Amino acid sequence: MCRIICRFNICNIYDISSMKNISKKIIYLLIKKKLTISFAESCTGGLLSSSLTSVSGSSRVFTLGLVTYSNNSKIKVLKIPKKLIKEHGAVSYEVCKTMANNLYKISKTNISLSITGIAGPKGGTKSKPVGLVFVGIKNFKKVKVYKFIFKQKSRNLIQKATVNEALKLILRLIK
Repeated sequence: MCRIICRFNICNIYDISSMKNISKKIIYLLIKKKLTISFAESCTGGLLSSSLTSVSGSSRVFTLGLVTYSNNSKIKVLKIPKKLIKEHGAVSYEVCKTMANNLYKISKTNISLSITGIAGPKGGTKSKPVGLVFVGIKNFKKVKVYKFIFKQKSRNLIQKATVNEALKLILRLIK
């Protein structure tokens, strides 16, 4: 199942302090519920991992953060089939879902989250524009993939918006 979220027409500024507040809540809840979490990031380049590990106590719940930026790293580290990337592209529902599933197997955490997208400013096409991002979350036996289309044209803003939305999805899942 893929939820498409296209509500990002206005350029929202995602500041570090709001991400830190959400990260603190997430760490608190993960510790309280005795859950662990792992990330496989592509277009955010470790920004999501950084947002959680900036919180004291995160080592109790955050076990693994991978930056699988290139297709080769997705294939070698996350065991994404080369054929899947060739058929659907690295930025796709299918690859994002497989990233989350395989990270879950590798990390053995309760929650695994994957991100793949086009942060720009180049690299977009008509069918896959700059700002297209998929976020996959696997917990226990369920995987959900969310599709975002961020209208911001700044690479940095797209990355921050992606991290902000991923943090909100995690918070919603563990509340």
